[in-house]
Amino acid sequence: MKSLHIIASKRMGGAERWFLRFLLALQARGHDVRAVVRRASELDSDVLAALPTAALPLRTVWDPLSRWEVSRLIRRERPAIVQTYMGRATRLTHIAPGSGVVHLSRLGGYYKLDGYRHAHAWVANTRGLCDYLVRQGFPHDRVFHIYNFAEPVHVVDPQALEALRQQLALQPDDLLLLTPGRFVPVKGQQTLLDALARLPASLAGRRLRLAMLGDGPLLPALRLQAASAGIGERIIWAGWQHDIAPWYALADLIVFPSREPETLGNVVLEAWAYQRPLITTLFRGAREITTHGEDACCIPCDDAVALADALRLVITDNALQRQLVQGGSATLQRNFGEPMVMSQYEQLYRQLTATGPV
Repeated sequence: MKSLHIIASKRMGGAERWFLRFLLALQARGHDVRAVVRRASELDSDVLAALPTAALPLRTVWDPLSRWEVSRLIRRERPAIVQTYMGRATRLTHIAPGSGVVHLSRLGGYYKLDGYRHAHAWVANTRGLCDYLVRQGFPHDRVFHIYNFAEPVHVVDPQALEALRQQLALQPDDLLLLTPGRFVPVKGQQTLLDALARLPASLAGRRLRLAMLGDGPLLPALRLQAASAGIGERIIWAGWQHDIAPWYALADLIVFPSREPETLGNVVLEAWAYQRPLITTLFRGAREITTHGEDACCIPCDDAVALADALRLVITDNALQRQLVQGGSATLQRNFGEPMVMSQYEQLYRQLTATGPV
């Protein structure tokens, strides 16, 4: 089945990483896949080298020329499914009546919905988000729930791992905390830095280090906060990394301090996939997919004291660490396995193309 996938992001982030691995998984299962990205964006690069890709300007959500360019590409490619990701791509995609092409809009957040209602069907990555769509008047029989699957685990060459360890000046007894995510307010990195400042430099005989894996507009403020709190020397500002595998392989503990609006949180799935103990806040996505004490240590959002206490607890309790890793692996296999998720998407595509646009 031929499908066209349109995303208009400028920067890489969790949604963009999902876009890439989802399309690669579709291609691996024999689908004829086309990616459409924003020209000069971070996706308009060799990260999509394995996929047939078109780059369009995708200027603004209201730009008539961009909308015409999208329509022209759809007419030329003649896919069965056009799947759009987030607001700009969805707003710029309008399927001509009678074409038989189905417009499926994928949502990964609690967005304003006026620009989504013209799609033919909607798929969301949490049940809570599906409920939100139905409450806002979307037809329940055209709203579908399918979870994400985690990024495939890559085995890291031991020499490359040791080289990264040396580059970061990690000592054998260091304990490396890892927090991946764009530096934007919803990710809650300010709370994590506050929590780290409440802890001693070492716990359980191990020096604490924190790798901040990402980039974004809050970077200057976060650096200033760390310096002002006297913990600057504990922080590794790793920047955005296309290959996350070495960082998860080095990490002893994953911390995900997102705030309430976070929808799913791919970092949760990544921690489980790489078999690392996870501390996460109870944002709305985490409340749906995690179980405290079983597959994650869960704490309230925006609570630095609770986060510091959770860090101290998990770091000093090896048995709890093992329980969280085992529980996370079990939850991942039960609900977020790639074969299961991809089969659900294939079934959805067959259903939508059988019924056609509605």
